[in-house]
Amino acid sequence: MSEKVESLRQRLIRNFNAVPTTHDLRAPLYDSVCARLATGTAAQKLGASIDTVAPGKISCPYHFHYAQEEMFIILEGSGSLRVAGEMLPLVSGDIIFIPPGPEYPHQIVNTSDQPLKYLSVSTREQPEVCEYPDSGKFLATASAGGERVFDVIQRAENDLDYWDGEP
Repeated sequence: MSEKVESLRQRLIRNFNAVPTTHDLRAPLYDSVCARLATGTAAQKLGASIDTVAPGKISCPYHFHYAQEEMFIILEGSGSLRVAGEMLPLVSGDIIFIPPGPEYPHQIVNTSDQPLKYLSVSTREQPEVCEYPDSGKFLATASAGGERVFDVIQRAENDLDYWDGEP
């Protein structure tokens, strides 16, 4: 393979079976393995990952984004989509579309006794604010040049006056 071909392959192609994974475990509720697919590629506005949630566990806290749009494709297994205060059943082949905004807070729950595997696709809009209704937290992030330069998790009750600390 030529140097140009190898360079193009590295920037444009990922095999989800060969991407390193991270195991996010926070007992007793959260247990998932994630392979981030777009990291290190030429992708600028899309993020993608393969997520596998352990039986009876949850992938991440209930949340919604103000900027990012998300899509989830159920590849294997079954579970539930907790969305807007309801539980919707999920089976292999289902595709979930979540627009930004507070109307559709969501989380994927593996309510089965088998692993639940899905493809996550999202826009990587920046800056981003994400709210967590169950815990009253929010996450504010901003990136520049592909690097995260601002990343704060706070609770709304920690709100300061606009002029706090200013001369």
